Amino acid sequence: MNNITILKNTLFLYVRMILVLLISLYISRIVLEQLGVTDFGIYSVVGGIVTMLSFFNSSMSSATQRFISFELGKKKILQLTKVFSLSVIIHFIIAIGVLILAETIGLWVVNNLLTIPENRLSAANWVYQFSVITFIINIISVPYNAAIIAHERMNVFAYIGVFEVVLKLLLVYSLDFFGYDKLKLYAVLICIVSLTIRLIYGIYTNKKIKACKFTFIWDRNLFNTLFNYAGWNLWGNIAVVTYNQGINILLNIYFGPIVNASRELSFQVNSALNKLMSGFQTAMNPQIVKNYASKNIDLMHNLILRGSKFSFFLVFIISVPLFINTHKIIFMWLGIIPEYSIIFVKLLLINSLINSLSGPLMTGAQASGNIKLYQLIIGGLLLMILPFSYFLLEMGYSPEITLYVSIFFGILTLFARIIIVSNLIDLSKKQFLLKVIIPVFKVFLTVLFLVKLFQNILPSYFQSLILSSVIVLVLTCTIVFYIGLNKIEKNYAKNIISNILK
Repeated sequence: MNNITILKNTLFLYVRMILVLLISLYISRIVLEQLGVTDFGIYSVVGGIVTMLSFFNSSMSSATQRFISFELGKKKILQLTKVFSLSVIIHFIIAIGVLILAETIGLWVVNNLLTIPENRLSAANWVYQFSVITFIINIISVPYNAAIIAHERMNVFAYIGVFEVVLKLLLVYSLDFFGYDKLKLYAVLICIVSLTIRLIYGIYTNKKIKACKFTFIWDRNLFNTLFNYAGWNLWGNIAVVTYNQGINILLNIYFGPIVNASRELSFQVNSALNKLMSGFQTAMNPQIVKNYASKNIDLMHNLILRGSKFSFFLVFIISVPLFINTHKIIFMWLGIIPEYSIIFVKLLLINSLINSLSGPLMTGAQASGNIKLYQLIIGGLLLMILPFSYFLLEMGYSPEITLYVSIFFGILTLFARIIIVSNLIDLSKKQFLLKVIIPVFKVFLTVLFLVKLFQNILPSYFQSLILSSVIVLVLTCTIVFYIGLNKIEKNYAKNIISNILK
């Protein structure tokens, strides 16, 4: 039953992912054309300042989803209502805290630290203020999103996601009909879309998920439990946001907004790829937590092992044709090749492959509820990316060095996660090595060798984007199936394909 639920929810999320991916990439091209490279870079780096404040929100988002899934696994509906209502209250408190930080420290950074052309500083401040409003709306939406995911209503999540991206597409086209500053107008319209989606999530949750209807409840012990759990999550999220957006600011200071634009476009390609992985992991995560709550430890272990391996293969199958055709794909997508964009995309693909193995491990740690050591060590390792990047940029290295640093620490954090999580939930390190790391490494090396061989034997076919992509896609899928999967997983994969065809 769990496998059927995961499959059904994954399919809903994949349909959403494919539509959102195609429309989002098209939107990026139109926005780049409408705003120009400099304004696009300004929007990226200024919006990133607001995103830096998201560590409050991200920490509570993980806590909310974990506790809602946990209470569902224990079938305690009254406690579930308390968790949801207190989460809504806490997110309002977080929204106020973010607003205060945004209008003090964040505003100072925008006006005093960033490299922004003088004639666009007013527009940058306009973008910043509406980005703050948009972000606060998204903070308030978190408990409602978490409730839908924990209840595994992935069809609703998919429909709303597609509707959101279609609205964004319409607003991008509407930019042509106004003579107003397009950068300012784009920020305003994105804010309106966020408000609309927030209202839809709220209405659906109130009407369809009765246990997650907000009522003013105060339970001091539960509040402290949620907040303490979120507090340790806070450290990990500070690390992620700091190194991501901190590097964006460093690149702005050293190289200006044009490199920010290239980085943002590259991250959009990477984000689209990660949606493929997150669709699978989002469908699986509630099951991992629920099985831990109901003491089905062996089943939880199997979900984590299979989830890590399948996540890698899902990303890998798409990454290989993207990697060998990066130049052609970027040109076809944007009509131009922004400086550094090709190397950024390739290094981000490698980084995503490493990180794809970590998602189910992270959920296993969250399920245990004992995340202090996990967050301290993983957060500490991730925070090291920023000072190392700063040191190397100061020495005169080019922008892509920041991604090499990220890949290095990504490998370190993967093995740190394996060691820590195995102790938290009694997961065998040897099993993870034998059932996940070794199979994916064998597949990686085999595909690498054969692609190189085919490029030498059939060079003319690899000049064509479509032919080379088809050859590599078929080759990669075949190797994944015969080398990467064991007998049980092969039968599982056949059943998935059979169900999809039906």
